Amino acid sequence: MLFTMKKTVALLAIAATVSTSASAFVPGSSSIKTFSGSAAASKTLPVASNLNPSTSLAVSTNGGARKSTAKSIEEEPASGGALVETLQTGVYFALWYLFNIGYNIYNKQALNAMAYPWTIATIQMATGIAYFLPLWLLGIRKAPKLSVADLKTLFPIALCHTGVHVGAVIALGAGAVSFAHIVKASEPVVTCALNALLLGQILPLPVYLTLLPIIGGVAIASMKELSFTFLALASAMLSNVSSAARGVLSKKTMSGKKIGENLDAQNLYAVLTAMSTVILIPLMLAIEGTGFFPAFKGLVAAGDFTNKSLATLLALGGATYYAYNEVAFLALGKVNPVTHAVGNTIKRVVIIVASVIAFKTPMSTGSIIGSSIAIFGTLLYSLAMNASKKK
Repeated sequence: MLFTMKKTVALLAIAATVSTSASAFVPGSSSIKTFSGSAAASKTLPVASNLNPSTSLAVSTNGGARKSTAKSIEEEPASGGALVETLQTGVYFALWYLFNIGYNIYNKQALNAMAYPWTIATIQMATGIAYFLPLWLLGIRKAPKLSVADLKTLFPIALCHTGVHVGAVIALGAGAVSFAHIVKASEPVVTCALNALLLGQILPLPVYLTLLPIIGGVAIASMKELSFTFLALASAMLSNVSSAARGVLSKKTMSGKKIGENLDAQNLYAVLTAMSTVILIPLMLAIEGTGFFPAFKGLVAAGDFTNKSLATLLALGGATYYAYNEVAFLALGKVNPVTHAVGNTIKRVVIIVASVIAFKTPMSTGSIIGSSIAIFGTLLYSLAMNASKKK
């Protein structure tokens, strides 16, 4: 199964590279359409507004980046161009889903083999550096230029970014992939609470009403979850709180402020990845020490893996983690807010279904009903948020 998925991911990664020029990864390139408003199922991380007076770039806390602007959807291209755009968007969405599914499966396989979530999370975070650093060094992507003051501004956001990832990894190791994503669906609840407490932002009543099915659905799913553990619940909620806090902090510290040079959405994500790696290394050593390495050798000695297969599994976990965020930028930058909301909802459903099939994880009827209600609630929340911003 691992070999087959490796080939599939590799082939589709090559296809994405061939179908997209390097400039397509640069926000503001002509190949990327913009859309107005915000429809994420969770809060977003704004980038310094000096990039463009009329354009705001954001990194989605739910994995990926999106581009928004105060203007309405750009005019559709000619019929021939429209077909190409549609096909290209379809490829991006397919890759986004594929890489996301691949990440969750590779991650869970690695965690099942070795109970070292902090070390695995650090390896996954560090793997992204091997992707964006060559792009900067070769001049394919302009490298950001940041001062010490800029790094201090970004540090609290990087801490939250670290919490988002490590919380999710611990949750995936402590319980079923499906349960972790059901709990992750409750992120809008945390986002609304932190926005009200820290920013004083009060949203329209319809937005708050959509939180009820999310809360109720997660509660039902948790009570009926066959693989329920408090560690999985607490870790997934840590990821939610970190994600919401990341959005709030970015609003308070970055909105309207010039942060370095060449800090577009993808470079911001890259910088946060590098900073989070630096943060994770000492935490990993303090919590898990170097026990990962004897465990690695033990698995190889037992014949469960070879050095190459286990190293490849860990590398693929990191590669697909970073890849799905990169492709998400391309996918979400081409659609309107409603399509974006629906896409995020479908993505979560696809991941849950894929994980249940891949790991043969049983789900009770109550868990299925609860997860369905919660995920539907996140869709309603996204649509309600989008509607409130149009007023």
